[in-house]
Amino acid sequence: MKYAGGKTRLVPELVARLPARFGRYFEPFAGGAALFFRLAPERAVLGDSNADLIAMYAALATRVDAVIRHLRRHRDRHGEAHYLATRARWNARAGDAADRAAMLLYLNKTCFNGLWRVNRAGEHNVPFGRYPAFEPDASNLRAAAAALAQAELRAGDFQAALYDARAGDLVYVDSPYDGTFGAYTTAGFGDAHQAELAFVVRTLAARGVMVMASNADTPRVRALYAGLRLDVVTCGRAISCDGGKRGAVDEVIVTAGYEPGGPPARETSTQRPAMRAPQRRTHAQ
Repeated sequence: MKYAGGKTRLVPELVARLPARFGRYFEPFAGGAALFFRLAPERAVLGDSNADLIAMYAALATRVDAVIRHLRRHRDRHGEAHYLATRARWNARAGDAADRAAMLLYLNKTCFNGLWRVNRAGEHNVPFGRYPAFEPDASNLRAAAAALAQAELRAGDFQAALYDARAGDLVYVDSPYDGTFGAYTTAGFGDAHQAELAFVVRTLAARGVMVMASNADTPRVRALYAGLRLDVVTCGRAISCDGGKRGAVDEVIVTAGYEPGGPPARETSTQRPAMRAPQRRTHAQ
């Protein structure tokens, strides 16, 4: 998947900070799941609030050959008219699991700027991207299917994905970044969600769960994770509606509950303040 905020370029920095051993691997904001596919862990839980994304991964795990056949049909019919017709079918909730998985992948690979975005009605509304026909890589898709077959897939918020994380497990948290695009689903991800997530990270670490999180390097993120190890890294941003905003940006990698293997990239904070529960949010927030 091409995903705004995808971690393909950040994976080397993340791998360098992994613990030497861990139990189950949890990724509650799966998105493009770049780190999961890099590790291909034997025991994993992948979660995301985008139920369509989780359904696509489930279809790959169980019906990868059917997904490949549908993708080849999209390749053969590719063009703006076919793209718009496919987008209309997708928004009408047409097709079985394998058909919808292929539609999601095709739309993602050929829409403008490779951006998956939905409106308040939950409809994909990104225009045609005028890219060449998407050629499905069957061997890559089958490798992804093999990795996904080892994972439990959970559609829901991040707490639903993490409810049974135990001491010795590893959680990688890649939420929508503070102050950036968050319209992957109709729910969004705002300030109150960021505060709630930071509290959950601290709670998990206090239970012996090893947690790694990535986020934007902003004053809010530094305040929310103050006292935990914060490594500042520079990473390229591949997707932006404004071409001038693509390029190298500073991000932070937070680690809690363990000492990462690599040294901090530029700076580290080690003081541990008391934990506070975030304010309860309402639907309006």
